[in-house]
Amino acid sequence: MNYGIEVATQLGAPAALSLSMKVETSATNVCEIDPLSDSRWESLVSSHPQASVFHSTSWLRALQTAYGYEPVVMTTCSRGTDLTNGLVSCRVKSWLTGRRLVSLPFSDHCDPLASNSAEVDDLLFNMKEQVDVGKWRYVEIRPTSYEPGVRTGLHKSLTYRIHRLDLRKSKQELFNNFHKSCVQRKIRRAEREKLRYEEGKSENLLKKFHKLLVATRRRQCLPPQPLSWFRPLIDAFGDNLKIRVAYKDDLPIASILTLSHKKSIVYKYGASDPRFHRFGGMALLFWNTIQGAKDEGIEELELGRSDNDNLGLISFKEHWGAVGKPLNYWAYPHSPPVIPGSWDRAFLRQIVPILSDPILKTVGKLLYRHIG
Repeated sequence: MNYGIEVATQLGAPAALSLSMKVETSATNVCEIDPLSDSRWESLVSSHPQASVFHSTSWLRALQTAYGYEPVVMTTCSRGTDLTNGLVSCRVKSWLTGRRLVSLPFSDHCDPLASNSAEVDDLLFNMKEQVDVGKWRYVEIRPTSYEPGVRTGLHKSLTYRIHRLDLRKSKQELFNNFHKSCVQRKIRRAEREKLRYEEGKSENLLKKFHKLLVATRRRQCLPPQPLSWFRPLIDAFGDNLKIRVAYKDDLPIASILTLSHKKSIVYKYGASDPRFHRFGGMALLFWNTIQGAKDEGIEELELGRSDNDNLGLISFKEHWGAVGKPLNYWAYPHSPPVIPGSWDRAFLRQIVPILSDPILKTVGKLLYRHIG
């Protein structure tokens, strides 16, 4: 960059032009740190109001263990000083989807942690330069509210909706706000049917959850996430992860997996047996989750992202009183390669139904590390 300024001066370019070129082609000094070994990252996550479960070292460690992704934090803070900003991403190296920086794989969202948008733009400009010199194929970020500046080069790539439920009301107030027929009635039906509820993180519960997940993903014409993802997730989160299962007699009929972080609990995965939907298994799971969260002083239930055209899922979340807002993903260049939201659904609708469960699980195990 200094070389460019020097050449311009030698060619007789005005000093003002040389200065302008320097402003347009350089960024604030950016450092890279390892969030799993640098304790300053955990301190920033603990204190920053925008930090979520997806910033946590538990989530980053699970991504690294399960898929080999290398987490990295870009920051304008020099080494040896307190960390006041950072943009965490994973280096994903795939022959199928290319070498890329994603913030973050398999995360519904991941806000840059900074005090102002100018700091974030500096970090993204640095990432853009890495793409421009061929180090990475593309960059993707998933903020809940931040919008990249023009000079970052990022463009909106995908839009979802994300729903959150405020848990600071009393249990009775929350229950009264549930949709009467779609939620309240199902909770009461589950109680009348004497559905059994169990929670924990044992291997036995994981297998019950995963069996329901495989069947659910098959109905959705999608490969299931592999057990080799969930086991590192359990190891990384410990008691902050819970698998919740609803039973009709001794048969598992619905299950969800939740993650806790600070004052929030996140519904991340869910599965059910449609033959028993009328018994209210999912309603029981969510109601027990909400009551348990209230008892622990948790203030928010995050219900995750939804495709904009999945009106049924959006309605389900809003029937619980959750409030939705747009969730935009941004990428540079404008058209990144294959990611989960852009799978060829027509092809999957043809191939998934004819695959046996063992083959479908193998497909999921082989594909997921490429599409985070």
